[in-house]
Amino acid sequence: MELKTTIDGSSATIVIVGNLTVATAPSLEAAFLDLPESVTDITFDLTDLVYVASAGLRVIVFSEKEARQRGGSVCLAHPNDEVMEVLDVTGLVDILNIER
Repeated sequence: MELKTTIDGSSATIVIVGNLTVATAPSLEAAFLDLPESVTDITFDLTDLVYVASAGLRVIVFSEKEARQRGGSVCLAHPNDEVMEVLDVTGLVDILNIER
């Protein structure tokens, strides 16, 4: 998995490329935790995310809770059909902001 983070004021985008698995989820969590406290709104760009496992979903949910505590939010941008199916089956489509 590859990550690319860009920050613009109080917003950050983390581009996720590849597979988000139990082995790679700690890298995403570290990228989120490395964001300055002034960043309140986070977009996870899922355009090139091929697969997401439950460990990856845990990091996304954790990030959403942390962002809300900062007064911000998390957006999942451009998930493919397979990732969207996982989000749907787990019920996360009802609690996360998803931009198709």
